[in-house]
Amino acid sequence: MDTTNTAAQHARTTTGARMTPAQYAHIVGWGMAVPETVMTNDDISAIVETSDEWIQARTGIRERRIASASESTATLGLKAAQRALEVADVLPAELDLIICATSTPEHIFPSAASLIQSWLGANNAGAFDLSAACSGFVYGVHMAAQAIRSGSTRTVLVLGAETMSRVMDWNDRSTCILFGDGAGAVVLKASDVEGGVLSAVLRSDGTGGDLLGIPSVGSHDIDGVTEISNGHKFGKMHMNGGEVFKFATRVIADSLTQAAQQAGIALADVKLIVPHQANARILHSAARSLKISESLFMTNIDRYGNTSAASIPIALCEAIQQGRIQANDYIAFVGFGGGLTWASMVVQWGSPEVTPGSPSFINRQRRQLSYRLAAWRRALLRASRSIGSSFIRLRPTQGRMDRLKHKAERYPFD
Repeated sequence: MDTTNTAAQHARTTTGARMTPAQYAHIVGWGMAVPETVMTNDDISAIVETSDEWIQARTGIRERRIASASESTATLGLKAAQRALEVADVLPAELDLIICATSTPEHIFPSAASLIQSWLGANNAGAFDLSAACSGFVYGVHMAAQAIRSGSTRTVLVLGAETMSRVMDWNDRSTCILFGDGAGAVVLKASDVEGGVLSAVLRSDGTGGDLLGIPSVGSHDIDGVTEISNGHKFGKMHMNGGEVFKFATRVIADSLTQAAQQAGIALADVKLIVPHQANARILHSAARSLKISESLFMTNIDRYGNTSAASIPIALCEAIQQGRIQANDYIAFVGFGGGLTWASMVVQWGSPEVTPGSPSFINRQRRQLSYRLAAWRRALLRASRSIGSSFIRLRPTQGRMDRLKHKAERYPFD
């Protein structure tokens, strides 16, 4: 897949000979959520043969967060989404689209995005999940920006949310030491103020699909067994660490350079790179290849591990909290992972000015009311469906006869 765009190529909608002004897609809200449960390297060493020293030396990871039995990809995504809406001061009803990048939804369908849409009470929004593994968040932001530029949407929520602990083989120390759970979200809005998402480079190489994956329903390798002939387990991650490492170190440098060029800037103009948090050694190697300081990379892998599609938005939130991003800064995102996929993006930071006197307090109350009304609506609809199903089970024949009688009355035969 080869999808690129530049700041000078913002999409315009047309009606005959009329052109509408270009719409720029700005990140105006952000939020993150991680489970409270912390799993340290010492905790893992009680499960598989490893040690804190060994894990830190090879990955840079000290600990990661693990979802509880009551948490899921969608519930973590909901918390991150609510925090992003709060920062943006956006009401759920204003959302036109919700995109959730994830490799670990709790259902094939309904999508995690649809569940989050329901819980938020975002009744005007379309919603779908996006599967591009650890590159998924960048893919999602690009799709949101393109939808905004086309004029089809004005406000989009993009999430990266994962419960990687649910797909780990906890007997495989090459993978179980790496991953953790969490979610991050951003809100993008249309504006005629220049800036926002300037470029995106999306790539895929499916020939490397066997290097990193999770066999699931529909796989031709699965035939009612939990372990298939190549040793991969149904619903569990497998990875060729050495090959993935070489792939990642190569594509980071190439795609970041391309994204900067397409944004019309030099890589030296980028103030901060927010990469996928896969392995500290990958970032060290990428910095050497690009001949830049490692301090240019935002890293928090030591505390969260690899949270797949959630890692970039979580790192972005922490970079903002630490004051590492200022207005008009050029920042870059870069993701890479299963597929194999990779993606880079350049963003000019600085959201459009908030309207003076914006009723933030009132909007906060309206958001809380939206969440409560959404819960009541779900309960009411489920109760109504349950009552309807019970009635049909009690009087199935009468129910069918009543429907036939109703149709006959509406469409009499002459």
